[in-house]
Amino acid sequence: MGYPASDANLHKVASLAQRLFKLQPADHGRSSVFERELNAGEDGVEFGADLIFQPPSRFLVDSLLDNDDLLEGPPSSRHDGWHDLDHGYSNSTYHHAVVDRRKLSLEWLSNACDRIVKECASQLSRDELAMAICRVLNSDKPGEEIAGDLLDLVGVSAFEAVQDLMLHRKELVDAIHQGLLMLKSDKTASNTQLRMPSYGTQVTVQTESERQIDKLRRKEEKRYKRGAENRVEDDLSATNFSSLLRASERRSPIEDLFGHGQGPNSLAVTALPQGTLRKHFKGYEEVIIPPTPTAPMKPGEKLIEIQELDGFAQAAFRGYKSLNRIQSQIFQTTYYTNENILVCAPTGAGKTNIAMIAILHEIGQHFRDGYLHKDEFKIVYVAPMKALAAEVTSAFSHRLSPLNMTVRELTGDMQLSKNELEETQMIVTTPEKWDVITRKSSDMSLSMLVKLLIIDEVHLLNDERGAVIEALVARTLRQVESTQTMIRIVGLSATLPSYLEVAQFLRVNPETGLFFFDSSYRPVPLAQQYIGISEHNFVARNALLNEICYNKVVDSLRQGHQAMVFVHSRKDTAKTAEKLVELSRMNEDLELFKNETHPQFSLIKKEVQKSRNKDLIGFFESGVGIHHAGMLRSDRGLTERLFSDGLIKVLVCTATLAWGVNLPAHTVVIKGTQLYDPKAGGWRDLGMLDVMQIFGRAGRPQFDKSGEGIIITSHDKLAYYLRLLTSQLPIESQFISSLKDNLNAEVALGTVTNVKEACLWLGYTYLSVRMKLNPLAYGIGWDEVMADPSLSSKQRALVTEAARALDKAKMIRFDEKSGNFSCTELGRIASHFYIQYSSVETYNEMLRPHMNDSEVIDMIANSSEFENIQVREEEQNELEMLARTSCPLEVKGGPSNKHGKISILIQLYISRGSIDSFSLVSDAAYISASLARIVRALFEICLRRGWCEMTSFMLEYCKAVDRQIWPHQHPLRQFDKDLSADILRKLEERGADLDRLQEMQEKDIGALIRYAPGGKLVKQYLGYFPWVQLSAAVSPITRTVLKVDLLITPDFVWKDRFHGAAQRWWILVEDSENDHIYHSELFMLTKRMSRGEPQKLSFTIPIFEPHPPQYFIRAVSDSWLQSEAFYTISFQNLQLPEARTSHTELLDLRPLPVTSLGNRTYESLYNFSHFNPIQTQTFHVLYHTDNNVLLGAPTGSGKTISAELAILHLFNTQPDMKVIYIAPLKAIVRERMNDWRKRLVSQLGKQMVEMTGDHTPDLMALMSADIIISTPEKWDGISRNWHSRSYVTKVGLMILDEIHLLGADRGPILEVIVSRMRYISSQTERSVRFIGLSTALANAGDLADWLGVGETGLFNFKPSVRPVPLEVHIQGYPGKYYCPRMNSMNKPAYAAICTHSPTKPVLIFVSSRRQTRLTALDLIQYAASDEHPRQFLSMPEEVLQMILSQVTDQNLRHTLQFGIGLHHAGLNDKDRSLIEELFANNKIQVLVCTSTLAWGVNLPAHLVIIKGTEYYDGKAKRYVDFPITDILQMMGRAGRPQYDQHGKAVILVHEPKKSFYKKFLYEPFPVESSLKEQLHDHINAEIVSGTICHKEDALHYLTWTYFFRRLVVNPAYYGLEDTAPEILSSYLSRLVQDTFEDLEDSGCIKMNDDGVEPLMLGSIASQYYLSYMTVSMFGSNIGPDTSLEVFLHILSGASEFDELPVRHNEENYNEALSKNVPYMVDNNRLDDPHVKANLLFQAHFSQLELPISDYVTDLKSVLDQSIRIIQAMIDICANSGWLSSTITCMHLLQMVMQGLWYDKDSSLWMLPCMSSDLVSSLGKKGISSVQQLLDLPKANIQTVLEGFPASRISQDLQHFPRVQVKLKVQKSDTDGGTFSLNIKLAKMNSNRKTSRAFAPRFPKIKDEAWWLVLGNPSNSELYAVKRVSFSDRLVTHMELPSTPTNIEIQ
Repeated sequence: MGYPASDANLHKVASLAQRLFKLQPADHGRSSVFERELNAGEDGVEFGADLIFQPPSRFLVDSLLDNDDLLEGPPSSRHDGWHDLDHGYSNSTYHHAVVDRRKLSLEWLSNACDRIVKECASQLSRDELAMAICRVLNSDKPGEEIAGDLLDLVGVSAFEAVQDLMLHRKELVDAIHQGLLMLKSDKTASNTQLRMPSYGTQVTVQTESERQIDKLRRKEEKRYKRGAENRVEDDLSATNFSSLLRASERRSPIEDLFGHGQGPNSLAVTALPQGTLRKHFKGYEEVIIPPTPTAPMKPGEKLIEIQELDGFAQAAFRGYKSLNRIQSQIFQTTYYTNENILVCAPTGAGKTNIAMIAILHEIGQHFRDGYLHKDEFKIVYVAPMKALAAEVTSAFSHRLSPLNMTVRELTGDMQLSKNELEETQMIVTTPEKWDVITRKSSDMSLSMLVKLLIIDEVHLLNDERGAVIEALVARTLRQVESTQTMIRIVGLSATLPSYLEVAQFLRVNPETGLFFFDSSYRPVPLAQQYIGISEHNFVARNALLNEICYNKVVDSLRQGHQAMVFVHSRKDTAKTAEKLVELSRMNEDLELFKNETHPQFSLIKKEVQKSRNKDLIGFFESGVGIHHAGMLRSDRGLTERLFSDGLIKVLVCTATLAWGVNLPAHTVVIKGTQLYDPKAGGWRDLGMLDVMQIFGRAGRPQFDKSGEGIIITSHDKLAYYLRLLTSQLPIESQFISSLKDNLNAEVALGTVTNVKEACLWLGYTYLSVRMKLNPLAYGIGWDEVMADPSLSSKQRALVTEAARALDKAKMIRFDEKSGNFSCTELGRIASHFYIQYSSVETYNEMLRPHMNDSEVIDMIANSSEFENIQVREEEQNELEMLARTSCPLEVKGGPSNKHGKISILIQLYISRGSIDSFSLVSDAAYISASLARIVRALFEICLRRGWCEMTSFMLEYCKAVDRQIWPHQHPLRQFDKDLSADILRKLEERGADLDRLQEMQEKDIGALIRYAPGGKLVKQYLGYFPWVQLSAAVSPITRTVLKVDLLITPDFVWKDRFHGAAQRWWILVEDSENDHIYHSELFMLTKRMSRGEPQKLSFTIPIFEPHPPQYFIRAVSDSWLQSEAFYTISFQNLQLPEARTSHTELLDLRPLPVTSLGNRTYESLYNFSHFNPIQTQTFHVLYHTDNNVLLGAPTGSGKTISAELAILHLFNTQPDMKVIYIAPLKAIVRERMNDWRKRLVSQLGKQMVEMTGDHTPDLMALMSADIIISTPEKWDGISRNWHSRSYVTKVGLMILDEIHLLGADRGPILEVIVSRMRYISSQTERSVRFIGLSTALANAGDLADWLGVGETGLFNFKPSVRPVPLEVHIQGYPGKYYCPRMNSMNKPAYAAICTHSPTKPVLIFVSSRRQTRLTALDLIQYAASDEHPRQFLSMPEEVLQMILSQVTDQNLRHTLQFGIGLHHAGLNDKDRSLIEELFANNKIQVLVCTSTLAWGVNLPAHLVIIKGTEYYDGKAKRYVDFPITDILQMMGRAGRPQYDQHGKAVILVHEPKKSFYKKFLYEPFPVESSLKEQLHDHINAEIVSGTICHKEDALHYLTWTYFFRRLVVNPAYYGLEDTAPEILSSYLSRLVQDTFEDLEDSGCIKMNDDGVEPLMLGSIASQYYLSYMTVSMFGSNIGPDTSLEVFLHILSGASEFDELPVRHNEENYNEALSKNVPYMVDNNRLDDPHVKANLLFQAHFSQLELPISDYVTDLKSVLDQSIRIIQAMIDICANSGWLSSTITCMHLLQMVMQGLWYDKDSSLWMLPCMSSDLVSSLGKKGISSVQQLLDLPKANIQTVLEGFPASRISQDLQHFPRVQVKLKVQKSDTDGGTFSLNIKLAKMNSNRKTSRAFAPRFPKIKDEAWWLVLGNPSNSELYAVKRVSFSDRLVTHMELPSTPTNIEIQ
C-alpha cells in the first residue's frame, strides 16, 4: 500500500468501499433499491448526505477492496437487510410460485446454497455446493438425470429449491457461460496486458465502468502474485465459485457496444430497477420500468419558505410559496456561501431555481447602501442549446426585472454590441459562443467582471461538444488562480454516475458543494417503456413503428391524458400526424382524438381557420397538432396554446420543442431514435441529452401523479438506451479530439506560453481527472500508469504532439529545445474565428495570391468543418437542377462529388435559392452557419499576408455571404427590403451602375426603369448608400518613408436602420504593381463623426527605389458591397529630401584624464578619472574654443558633462556673463537643478535659478544668477521684451538640451527662442555661444546651419555609439482595442523580465497612470502564480514596513510590498523621490512609470520594457503614437554605465507598426519644423515687442528660423512643389500675409498701409503668454456686466485647455459630476476638454470629491493655468473700463485660490480651523463672515464659540490679513488742476511675519497681493486698477478722472 494503515482505518475504508460498491453501476437494480431503503430509513438522512466522500488515493483503496474477507466476511445486519429486500425471501420458506426473473443469477444460486447449507447441515461449504450445482446444471445429461443429481447433492428437504433450479436451468446456464466467457477473456487480456498494451483490449473495455476495469486489473495483479495456485482453467473444475459469480455479473464489453440480438436473454436483467417487466411480441420486445415512487419527506426536512429570503430576493420568486425539496436542501450552501456547487438531479426537478438562488446570492453581494452596483459583476449562464438559451433568457429577464437586472442572450442568432454587453448583468450563452468570447484577449475586460458562471447540463461533457465545456472551465479556473479573484462555478446536470469526478473537475468540494439526487426526486414520477423493434424488413418495420406509436397514444387518450409524439424531422411531423389520423379511422377511434365538446371549440376553430398552414387546419379537425421550427412563429404559438388548453390531445413535434418551450404532457412518445445529423453527415442515435430532456416533459407537475415516457427504437439499440437512462455509463472526456484547437486558443490568448504551462492547463480539464481513473479508455496501458501514476509524461506527450502539429501548420511557433510557444497571426485568426486546425492545413495548401471565384468556393468547400457532409444518390437530381438554376460559378467536381455538393450549397445560400429534400435543407443550414466566419478568416489571412487582389476579393465575399448577394449583382440590392425586385432587375438589365445613377436625374432614372415613381425612390436610396471621399496630404520624411495624412469625408445620409451605430471601413494602402499592401487599418465611422468635420488619420508607409508609378489608398466598407473610395498617390512630381546623413566617426583616441581641465576646483567636480570616448573627442572644441557646437549622440553617452565643459569655459573667459540652459521638460529642469546644485553651485560658489511653471524667480535673483535653467515657454515669455530686460542681453552661453524635440509639439517655441537669441546677438553685437545637444540626427547639417555651427563644431555620432551596447527586441501584438492589447502584453513583459533580467533592475514604460497600476498588479499576479510573489523585493520586512508607513498613495503602498514601484505625475513629490531612491539603490527591482520619467529622472536600468507605443490624445479622442524621440529616450535608459556589459530593451508594439519601429530605431529620424502651425502667436509677440513693424520684417524674421532651412531641403513636407527662388518667396509672403490677416480678424493687431501695430488684445496675449484665439474669444464674449457663470464658461473655453486629457470613459465621470454642480454644462459634449475644465472648476469651488486620482492631477494643472488666463481677463475688463465685470472677474480669481463659491459659501471657511459644526453654530449666533468675527471683542469670542478652542480661532484671526487704508486727495501742481489720490496701506496684524497667502486648496504656494480698483459704482465705470503687494506698509497714488464724480475705491 505504500504505508501502514491502522485496523480502524481499514475497517472504515472497507465499509465505505462496501457502500460505494453498492452504488457502483454494474448492479443498478440493487443500487436503486438501496437508495430507496436508505431514503426511507429511520435516521432521516438524505441519501448521500451521510457518506463521507473523500476521494481516496487510488491504489490504497484498490488493495483494500480486494481483501475478500473484508467484503464477504461477517455480514452486517444492514447488509443482510439489503439481501433480503433484494431477493424477496423470508428466512426459511421458499415462494417458488413467482420468482422474479430479475433474480435468476448466480447471486440467487449463492443465496439459495447458503440457506441449504444452514438448514440441511450439508457437508459442503456454500461455495463448494454452488460450484457442484453449476457443474451438474452445465452437463449434457437429460433433465430427469440432472434433477436426480441435484436431489443427491442438496438432500430431499430442499425439494422446492431443486424445482426452482430445474425451472430456470436455462437462465442459470447462460449465467455460467457468461461468467466463463468473461474469465477466459480476462485471462487472455491479462496475459497480453503485461507484455505490451494490446489495443484490442483497450477498445473493448472502452465503455466499461471504471470499477470493472479496476477489478480486472487487481485480479490480474493478484493472480500473478499468487502464482499458479489459482490459475483459471477453461472448464468449470478449476474455477472457484466467487470469481465465476462476479464474472457472470459483468457483461461482455462487446455486448455493451452492440446491444443484444433477440432471445430471452436479450438484456442483462440485473441492470434494471425492481419491478421491471419484459414482454415479447411478434417483431418487438417491450421493457416496462415502473415509476420510482417519490421519496417521502424525512423527519427534520423542511421546505424553505420564500419569505425567509432577503427582501430583494423575494421579488425574483414572486408567486412562489416555498422552494421544492431539492432547492431547499441545497439552499443553505447556494445562498449563504461562495462554494462551487454541482447539482445532479433529474430533469424537471427545478434546477432553474437553483441557478436563480445562486444568482440572487451574487446580486446580494453587490447590493450596498440600498443600491445595486451593476457595473461590478457579470453572471454568465451557459446553456447547451440556442432554444434553451432563449427560454432561459425570457424566464430570467422576466423574474429579475424587479431588481432592474438586464438579462440578454448571446448566441449565434443574437449578437450583442460592446455597449449592450457592458450594460448587461447576466449573459445567457452557448458554450461555443462563450468560448469564442473568452478566447479573445480584447474581451478580457468582460471575463474579468464575471463573478458567477452557471453551466447547465454539465453531462454534455460526454458529447462531442463536451470539449468546449472543459476548455471553458479550465480557462475560468486558471483565471481564478492567476488573478486571485472569486468566480463561482455552479454546475447543473442530470443524474450521472461519475458525479464525483465531475465535481473534482469543477473544483467542487464533495462534502459541501456536491448534491446528488436520484430519480425518486422527480416531481412527477416517470414510468418508462422501452420498445425494441426486431423486424428487419424496412416496410414492415415502418408499419410496425407507426402501429406501436398509435397504440401507445390511444392507451394514453383512453386514460384521459394528452400525448406528445417526438419525431426527428420537420417532414415527419406531418407524416406521423397523418398516419395517426388514418389509423384512428381504420380502428374507429377517431372520437378519442376529437375535442368538439370543448366549450371554446367553435371560437378557436375560427382562429385556426385564419392560419395559412393547411396541415394545421386539417389536423385540428382530428384533434392532432404539429409543431416544428419551420412553422411560422404565430402558428407555433397557436399550437402551443391549443395544446396547453387541451384543445389538441396529441401533438406531433420535433425535439426542439422539448428544449425551447416548456409544454409538458402526461405521455411522451419518442418515435424512432435515428436522426439526421449534417455535422456527422449521416444518421446518428438520439443523444442522452435529448432523451432526458424529452422525458423531462412527461408528467405535468400540477396535474399528474405520474408521467409516462415511451421510447420506440430498433432492437439492437434497446440495451444502449436502457443503460443510458438508468445512468450506468460513466461520462468520458472528449477533449483529446480537439486538443490542438484548444491549445492554439490558449496560446493565442497568451495564457499558455510553454510546455510546462500547457501541462498545467491540461491539469484543469476533465480529461486529466478521467485519464487517471480510466487510463485504458485514453490509450494508456497499465504499465504506463504504474511507471507514472500522475500521468505527467503522458500529458507532456499529448501537449508536445499537438504543439508539433500546430507548428507544422504555422499556427504557433514551437521551440522544441526551450519548450516555448509563440503565437502567429495564422493561429490567432484560427482561434478568433473558431477555425479547426485541419482547415488551416487545407488553406495553407490551397490559398494562393491569385485565385478565381470557383477556386475560392472550392477551397472553402474543402474546409474540415464540412468534411462529414455525405453525397446521397437520392439528392443527385435536385443538386443537378440547383447547379443549373442557382449557381453562377462553375462547380468543381460536379454534384456527385462531396466538395461539389458543398460548393453548390454555398452558391445556393448566396443566391437565396430554395431546396426541397430534407437532408439537403439541414446540410445547407449547417453549411451556412459556418460560412461567414470561414470567409472572414480567409480575408484576415490574405490581409496579413499583404496580398492586394485576394484581400479585396475575400472582403467582397465576406459581404456577399453576410448579405446573400453576389458581388456582381446590383449594389442597391442591399436595400431589397425597400426596393422592389422588379426595379432591381431592371437596373441590372440596363447595366446602370452607381456612378451612372448618381449623375442621372430622378426622372431619367424613372424613364430608365420604365416606372416614373421609382426614380425618386432609387435616388433616395442612393443617398443612403455609404460613400466616403478621400483626400490625402503626403509628406516625405526620408527618402524611404512617407507620412500620409488621410482625410475621410462621409458623403451619405445616415439612417440608423441601415447604418446602425457605426460603419467600419478598411483603409488599405496598396502597391498594385507588386501586389502588396503596405498599410491596413480598420476605421470606425460613428454617427456623430458622419455629421462633423472630416476625420483625419495619420500613418507612415515605406517607398522603395525604383519608385512604382503610384500607390492607391482604398477605403472599403466592411459591410456594404461595392462601397469603396480610391485615392491615388502619384510619385511623378514628389520631391524627396536628399539622402545625406553624415555621421561623425568615433575616433580611437586614448581617453583624456580629468586633469586636462587644468583647474583643481573643476577636477573635483567629477568622481571619475577619465572622460569617455565621446567627451574626449569633443573636449577641445568645447573647453578651449568659443565655437558653437551641435553634439548628436545616443542617450546615456554623457552629453551633459560635455555641456558642463562649455559652462566651465565661459566661467574661465567671461565670468560676468550668464549661462541659460533650456530643457524642454520640467522634469529635466528639476533633474539638472538637483545635480548642479550639489556640484557646480556649491563647489564653484555660483548662483543658479530655476524658471518653470512652478517657480518664477524675482528680478533680483535673475539679475544676480550665473546659471538660469528654464523651460522654453518661460524663456520665450521673458525674452519677448528683451529691450527692457537687461539680463536677457547678458547671456553668453545658451545650452539647448534635447534639441531634436524641435519636431515635437513644443518645438516651435524652441525654434523661436533660438532664432530670437541669434537675432538679439546680431543686434547687440555681443556673441552668444550656442551648444545644442540631441540624439543622433538624420539631418544634422540643417540644424547646425541654423544654430550657426561650423564644420569643427558639428559632432553627429551613430545611434550605435553607446557607452553600453544595447540589444533590442521588438514584439508585435494584434488586437484592435487598446486596453485589451495592453492587457495581453503583461504576460510577455513578465516573461521578458524573467528571461533578460531576472535579478537586475527593470524599467517598464507605459502610457498612462492607469496603465502603471494595472501593469504592476498583473506582474504581482504572475509572480505569485510562479510561487515567488516577492521576487522583486530586496529589503527586510521591518525596513519595508517603515517605508510603507511613509507612502501616501494607496496603489503604491500595495505594489511596493512586492518590490514593484509606480512612478507618474499623479504622485506627490515625497512619494516620487522615495520611489526613485528605492529603485536607484536596488531595493526594488521593477519600476513601472509613464513616459515622462524617460526624460526627467536619470534612473538607468538593465532592462527597459516599452509596453505599447501609443497614448490617448484627449484632443484627437483616440490613441496616437509616441514621437519616435520619446521611444529612443526610453530605450536610452537601458544599460547602466557602471554595472552592465550591455543593456536590453524590449519594445511591445501594435503588430502593424512593427516594421516602422524596426526601421527607425536603428536609423536616425530627421527633424522637421512645426513652426508653421503656431506662427500666429509668435508673429504677434514680435509685433508687440516691436521686432516686426512691416511685412519685410516678418519675412526677415522667418529667414532666421529652422523652418526656413527645412523648407528649402524638404519642400514637399511643407506643401511646396518646387524650391525656385520666386516660388519660395511668394510662398513665404503668402504665409506672412495670411498670418497678419488672421491676427487682424482676431483683434490683436491693426494693419495699415505701410506696417502693422499691436492692439490691446495682442499685447495682453503676448504679456500673459496666451493664444491669440483665446484673447480673441475673450474680446468677443466679455461685456460690461458679465455674470460669474458666463465668466466661468469663458474661462473654461480658453484654448489653453484644449490639451486637457479626456481619457477613455471619462465622459461618464463628467456626467456624474455635472449632476452635482450648480452651473449647467453642455451634456452633449461631455467628452470635450473645455466642458471637463468647467466641471473641474465647479467641483473645486464646491469641494466635491473627485472620482479618480487622475482628476486631482488634472485639476492641479487646470488651476495652475487659470491664474494667468483670469489675470488677462481682468486686464481686458479694466482696459475697457468695466467696473462690475472687473470685480466679478477678481472674485473668480479669489474663488480659484480659495476653492469656495464667492456668493454661496461663508467666508469663514477661509480660516484653517473651520469645520462644518463650527460654521453652523456660529451661523445660529448670526455670525456668517470673517469680518463679523474680527469685529467681536476678544472677550466675547469664547462665549460665541461654546466649547470650541478659542485659542485656535484667535491665532487664525491674527494671521488673517487686515489692512488699514488711508486716502488723501491731492491736487497735482504740474498738470493744471488734475487730482490724484494718495493711498497709504498698512497691515494691522502686528505679529504676522510672512506674506504667504493662506490658500490651502490651491496646489501651489502663493504670496499675498492686492488690487486697488478706482471706479464709479453709479454708472459702473472703472477709472484705474493697480496690483500691489507689500509686506508691512505701502504708499502709492492713483490719478483721478478730470470730471469730479462720486468715486469709490476698493
